[in-house]
Amino acid sequence: MQRILSTQLAQHVGKTVTVAGWVHRLRLLKSVAFLIVRDAEGLSQVVVKEAKMLGTLTEESVVEVSATVTRNEQAPGGVELTGPSIRVLSAVDVPLPFELHRPALSASLPTQLDHAALALRHPVRRAALKVAAAATAGFRTALSGQRFVEIQTPKIVGSSTESGADVFGIDYFGRPAYLAQSPQFYKQLMVGVFERVFEVGPVFRAEPSDTARHLAQYTSLDAEMGFVADHRDVMAALTRTLSVMMATVAARTRVTTPKVLPEIPAVSFTEALRIAGAAEGEEDLAPAHERALGEWALREHDSEFLYVTGYPMRKRPFYTHPDPASPAYSNGFDLLFRGLEIVTGGQRLHRYDDYVAALAAAGEPLEPYRGYLDGFRYGMPPHGGWAIGLERFVARLLGIANVREATAFPRDLHRVTP
Repeated sequence: MQRILSTQLAQHVGKTVTVAGWVHRLRLLKSVAFLIVRDAEGLSQVVVKEAKMLGTLTEESVVEVSATVTRNEQAPGGVELTGPSIRVLSAVDVPLPFELHRPALSASLPTQLDHAALALRHPVRRAALKVAAAATAGFRTALSGQRFVEIQTPKIVGSSTESGADVFGIDYFGRPAYLAQSPQFYKQLMVGVFERVFEVGPVFRAEPSDTARHLAQYTSLDAEMGFVADHRDVMAALTRTLSVMMATVAARTRVTTPKVLPEIPAVSFTEALRIAGAAEGEEDLAPAHERALGEWALREHDSEFLYVTGYPMRKRPFYTHPDPASPAYSNGFDLLFRGLEIVTGGQRLHRYDDYVAALAAAGEPLEPYRGYLDGFRYGMPPHGGWAIGLERFVARLLGIANVREATAFPRDLHRVTP
């Protein structure tokens, strides 16, 4: 008999079916017992009139149940399974470190992360991963619809310098190499091939930041597009992409997503400092400033998103295009979502001589960048792009305080297992 899922039971009232999944809960009463089976889609309630049928069955054991589908409005989905035969596929014979049938996990976050294989089965933890999957699907759909081509780039690279972040060094067949901090160089070069490209992949940052918003490995949603006038073209493409991402999350999950205005409000960096009450000479926005800007955007524009443009060039990577009207500032931007930066992007340099000058100004030699720079010697259009941190995006969307709860197996300053 072919297995069906819990969500399909109502279509088979009066029929004998087979379900399979994990023992979510056992409820033993005087005259009857209830076996709650959890599968990928939900819960099935199995009525067991003889408790001895359950034997030594324990929660999280994997079972297969063949039974008759019977109407019961009090049961999950309005139906239950009666007259069952139960086969144990995999028995759990060790104590569970925490209970999964509670509405919320009572275990501390470190305990959950230590036992990730179990904790991730809880509906709350599963929900974050489903939202991440939906957001990624929406990202792909949006960009494919805007003529972008998906690419895959190396995660082992020869240069240790990109965007100023620390790197993880590795032994690559007896010579030094590094885990990629981003696909930035490669996606720029691929603009010379496809004009518009995107990638979903891991990036690695050896920053010793032990905060609720930082990971040493995270998933980056990257895009790069050619033939732009400036960073505003990039922002417009990102806005369209966010709209599709939110619509996809809403369609595939139970999450209520915020509206994305056709034109997200934008303020310059200097104006952002004034709004946030920051000192005039600040070179970056502190978390408190970002929160203040998020409150301002919601109050003044009814928007949970806000672009901050024109960051100082000294705070941006060497490949960032300066503002022609004010070269000390960049044609770059951050996107704040509910008072937290989730996207960094902007226009890039596209002429070889400009790269030579930028690297010289930064005190960087040309040789480590030779393969990257060659692409600009052979002609590259004006271009720009962005990168979204997936886990940070999901955490903000769901109101999760710690980004580690928005990924399955987080890597941070202290954790490389499980």
